[in-house]
Formats: sequence, structure tokens, C-alpha cells
Amino acid sequence: MPAAMARTVLPMNITSASIALQVPPAAPAEAAAFFSALMSFQTDVSDVRASLQSGDPGFVLIDSRGTAGWEQGHVPGAVHLPTADIPARAAGLLDPAVLVITYCWGPGCNGAARSALALSQLGYRVKEMIGGIEYWIREGFPVETASGTGQRELDPLTAPVGSVSCAC
Repeated sequence: MPAAMARTVLPMNITSASIALQVPPAAPAEAAAFFSALMSFQTDVSDVRASLQSGDPGFVLIDSRGTAGWEQGHVPGAVHLPTADIPARAAGLLDPAVLVITYCWGPGCNGAARSALALSQLGYRVKEMIGGIEYWIREGFPVETASGTGQRELDPLTAPVGSVSCAC
């Protein structure tokens, strides 16, 4: 765990009626350090989409899934680099001066984290796109396949209907 994310763990307050407060919250400075560190490692699908639409995202987006997943559908403009291929292919595909953002299937898959680890061990600056292709699709963003680009309707459980972003 990075030093910025380490914190002193206080004893559980088992007398509290609130389960959410049985472990006391961090002090504001500790919380700021934790969330700052977290944001330096992760981004979400909406921020990636907005950056790609800007025309100058400042990163290369890597789909770390295998060939079957890639062919099933991927983010337009993403580069296909399965995690297992990173050691052999990264140097030929990626510029070490450009940030890399990785994604995999979704919240139930740690493939993006594994690929981010492999890339960082090779010296690349890297972030993980949380939500993966699942939340990319659920938020109604386009997906590319061999037969073209399409998109599904927005899932109202993941983003506001009729809005460009959640405005968080």
C-alpha cells in the first residue's frame, strides 16, 4: 500500500449503533491523502469518454482482454494489448512518455489492475479505467466490432437519462 494510502487504524467502536461508524472515519488530512492517491491510480468511463471526445486525450487506452473479448466489442480507438502480451509487445506499441489507461471486463474483473501492474513494472505511467467495458456499454457509449460501431441504450442505473454526464 502506498504511504499516502496508509493510515492508523483505530479500534472498532463496538458500542456504536451505526455499523458504518464502527470503524471511525479518517481525519480530513488522511482522507485527502487517500483520495488523492486513489485518483492518481484510477479514472472512470465518463472521464475517459470526455477525454477521447476532446480530440487530445493525453493518453493511450488499452483493452487488456483476450481476443474473444476484443472481437465481442471494444472502446473505439482503444489498442488491443492482452495482459499476457504486455512484456513482449508493449515496447513496440506504446510511447513511454504517454500515459496509459487500461480497462478489462468490469468491476468483477481485476484484469485492468493486472495489466496496469505489468505496465508500471515496465516503467509506464498508468491508470485503471474503473467499470471496464461493462460500464462503458451501460453508460450508452459506442462500442466497435468488426462489423462497425454501435451502442446500446443507456442503463438508467448507471448514469442520468438525457444528460451528457453525471456532473459529479
